[in-house]
Amino acid sequence: MSALSNDSDFNALPQAGHAYAQLTPDVVLDALASVGLWGDGRLTALASYENRVYQAVLDDGQRVVLKFYRPGRWSRAQILEEHAFSAELAAAEVPAVAPLVLQGATLHSHAGFDFSVSPWRGGRPPELDDFEVLEWIGRFLARIHTVGESQPFAHRPALDLASFGQDCMQWLLSQQMIPLEVESAWKAACQQALDLMAPAADGLSAAGHFGLHSARVLRLHGDCHPGNVLWTPLDDEGRGGPHFVDLDDARTGPAVQDLWMLLSGDRAQRTRQLGALLDGYEQFRPFDRRELALIEPLRTLRLIHYSAWLARRQDDPTFAINFPWFGTPDYWRGQVDMLHEQIEAMQEEPLYA
Repeated sequence: MSALSNDSDFNALPQAGHAYAQLTPDVVLDALASVGLWGDGRLTALASYENRVYQAVLDDGQRVVLKFYRPGRWSRAQILEEHAFSAELAAAEVPAVAPLVLQGATLHSHAGFDFSVSPWRGGRPPELDDFEVLEWIGRFLARIHTVGESQPFAHRPALDLASFGQDCMQWLLSQQMIPLEVESAWKAACQQALDLMAPAADGLSAAGHFGLHSARVLRLHGDCHPGNVLWTPLDDEGRGGPHFVDLDDARTGPAVQDLWMLLSGDRAQRTRQLGALLDGYEQFRPFDRRELALIEPLRTLRLIHYSAWLARRQDDPTFAINFPWFGTPDYWRGQVDMLHEQIEAMQEEPLYA
C-alpha cells in the first residue's frame, strides 16, 4: 500500500476513484494485447489501494504485472520519470523491478487508462529481526541513493512540510472531514506537531536541531516500508535476497526517509535495527548522522498525510471495503493520541547508531 501521494490537487474533492469501475477483466486483457502480449485469461488482483495492479499469465506460461495508474494522480511526465529512475537502478544492478519496454515505450494508454507492464517477481517480506537481512538491505539502499544523487528529478515533487503537513491539515479541515466532537482536539494536536517541526523544516534552529532544509536531498524510493521490499532465499548459485518494488512514490528527500520505515519496536530495538541498516549502508556510501533527528518529524508527517490520503480516496469502493473504520470519531481520537505521542517523541533525543 502506498501512503504518499501527489498533493498538487488537494483543493478539490476526489473524483478519480470511480474511473476504476470501467476497468473490467476484458479491459485489462485488451490492454495487455494492445502492447503485443497475450494472456491466457488468468488474472489475479494484487494488493494495491492507490493504483490497480494485476498479475496476468501469458499464453507461454510467463507471468507479468500490469499497473493501471490512478487517473489524475501523476502526470505522464512524472510517471515516465519514475520509470527512468527504475531503469537507472536496474542498469546499476540494483534489484529494483522496472517496467518492460514494449513497442518502444514503458508507459501505455488503453481505454482511458495509463498503464505499464513489469516482470513478475515473487518474494516475501524480509525478516527485519535478522540483522544480516537489515545489513543486506542497507547495502542496497546505499546503492539506490548513489544512483539517486546522480541527477535530480525534474517533475516529481519533494517531501516537505508544506505538502505533507500543512496542506493536508488545511484540506481536511476545509472539507470538514473530521467529526465535530473531535475536530478541535485534532486541530490543536496537529498544529502543535507542525509548530514543533517548523524549525526543523526551516533549517538549523536556535536549539541546533537538524532540519529538512539542512539535509542533502536526492531521489528516493520514497515509500520503503517492509511491504515494498520482497525477499527471496538464496539459491545454489547465490542468487536471492531483497528486491525493491513500487517506486510509485519516488520523490526528492533526505536519505533517512528510505530507512526509518524499516524500524519497529521500542527504542532499544529500533536502535539496534538502525545500527544494522547503517552497517550495510556505509559499506557503499557515507550517511550523515544528523539526519537521524528527522526520523520522528518524518514519521509525524506521514501520520498526517496518511489521514488526508484516506480521506481523498473514500469515494473509491475499494477503500470503503478495506478501511470501513476510517472517518469515525474513534479513528480521529486515535489520531489525536498518536499525534500526542509524536509530539513527545519529537522532543526526545534522536536515535543514534
